[in-house]
Amino acid sequence: MFYYQFYELNHAIMGPMRAAADMTKLYFQNPLNPMSHTEVGRSVAAGCEVLERMTRRYGKPEFGLNDTVVSGVRVPVTERRVWSRPFCDLIHFERGVQTRRNDPKVLVVAPMSGHYATLLRGTVEALLPRADVYVTDWIDARMVPVQEGRFDLDDYIDYIISMLHFLGPDTHILGVCQPSVPVLAAVAVMEGRDDPYVPATMTLMGGPIDTRVAPTAVNQLAVDKGIDWFRRNVIMTVPFPHPGFMREVYPGFLQLTGFMSMNLDRHMTAHRDFFQHLVEGDGDNADKHRDFYDEYLAVMDLTAEFYLQTVETVFIDHSLPRGTMMHGATPVDCSKIRRTALLTVEGEKDDITGRGQTRAAHDLCSSLPEDMKAHYEQPNVGHYGVFNGSRWRAEICPRVLDFIQSHRQPIPGGRVATPARPAPAAAAAVAETVEAAPAAKAAKAPAKAATKAAAKSSAASKPAATDPLEKILLAKPQGVADDLKAIAGVGPKLESALNEAGIFHYWQIAGLTESQIEALDTKLDFRGRIARDNWIEQARKLSETVS
Repeated sequence: MFYYQFYELNHAIMGPMRAAADMTKLYFQNPLNPMSHTEVGRSVAAGCEVLERMTRRYGKPEFGLNDTVVSGVRVPVTERRVWSRPFCDLIHFERGVQTRRNDPKVLVVAPMSGHYATLLRGTVEALLPRADVYVTDWIDARMVPVQEGRFDLDDYIDYIISMLHFLGPDTHILGVCQPSVPVLAAVAVMEGRDDPYVPATMTLMGGPIDTRVAPTAVNQLAVDKGIDWFRRNVIMTVPFPHPGFMREVYPGFLQLTGFMSMNLDRHMTAHRDFFQHLVEGDGDNADKHRDFYDEYLAVMDLTAEFYLQTVETVFIDHSLPRGTMMHGATPVDCSKIRRTALLTVEGEKDDITGRGQTRAAHDLCSSLPEDMKAHYEQPNVGHYGVFNGSRWRAEICPRVLDFIQSHRQPIPGGRVATPARPAPAAAAAVAETVEAAPAAKAAKAPAKAATKAAAKSSAASKPAATDPLEKILLAKPQGVADDLKAIAGVGPKLESALNEAGIFHYWQIAGLTESQIEALDTKLDFRGRIARDNWIEQARKLSETVS
């Protein structure tokens, strides 16, 4: 499919026309030009602006949340990237409060469905006065080089789990629309592992948990077409010169086309009204139009594997409500959720996620006590009104925050849990089941002399644990190191990480046992990638070629 190349070519061809329209607009808006004071001049300027805005490519918007009000005092807000992976950054909206506050940590999982995380600007803005807010900032797939590897629904779930480990105890997770499914799956997987860092509460808003309930046009399209149709017709390759050149993606411009075609008459009317506002000099309404469409028309590409797996798992097979969803080799069993309180929120007029689809999570979480479940349906709002706008600020957000406050986890000593690596004892438990990164960080932290003495005494009385990787790791390569990048899914960064860990040759990977695979996954923080990309078989074939 060469549609992506045609799209890029069209954008390039329109470049001179956009420049000419922009120049003409400035000419007819110049107050020194007598024509700018006439209706004809204003009409020409308005037409040129509409043309330029309709043909431009919109970049990623800014959150632009520079301050908020906490306890009646206006304080500055600073965006900080506190956690990063190739396909996502975790953004902390740090409030400049003078005293340490016992506000809940809220992880807002933004949709990865075409728009940027800035679509949740209003969501974050309403939470900031009473919560310590973190947001997943998903990265445009066309900007991620191919050597960074794949990203699918399993990786999405792993990212959520890793972020919850980073944030520590008493974290509250909020999934908006599409993330509701991976958020629920991540919590179920963590509960199945007895993970000590499961979130205290889970809020799912307008999410397609069970699309068999009140299916919408979007849901029905997936069922009618089937996964092969999507694979043939909407998956394209990123063209040169984008950093993600040759990566297979679901292009953002296709998603935007789908969004706009659902309400095409409304968008056409909005642009006609925008033209009239410009001619009449109605700057306020014109600015509102610009603000909305600057956000709405800014779209990102999704990796092909993530998009196809999501369509098949959520909309075609209904794997989560049927109990057949898998995370790698692990079944996703929502009945294991016992410690995370559940709040679901729906909009009465939601035409994207039907009424009852999100509430279906209550039936899946069958082991959760009734006093840890709540559901709220907001009257007279559509899909976007669930997490944005006046109804969100005045009616939904207060309920979400009250639910979070009602189910907070007590912190020993009354201290506030801060986003840092977990304590050594808890991290050791997590390392056995999920990942060793928290334990590794904690183990590097300097301890007091008394603690060291106690540890030495304890170590003397107990035999040291055996590292399953000791038998396979090397201090240096035996002769010339193999090119590990020949293994699909291993790029320069992963090769460097493997070399630093002591893996230099194909035979080392080919001979990994199950315990060694788990230990290596844990050590390098990419759980499941070895099995998903079939490194063992690839390495075995490559080692035979080398030998």
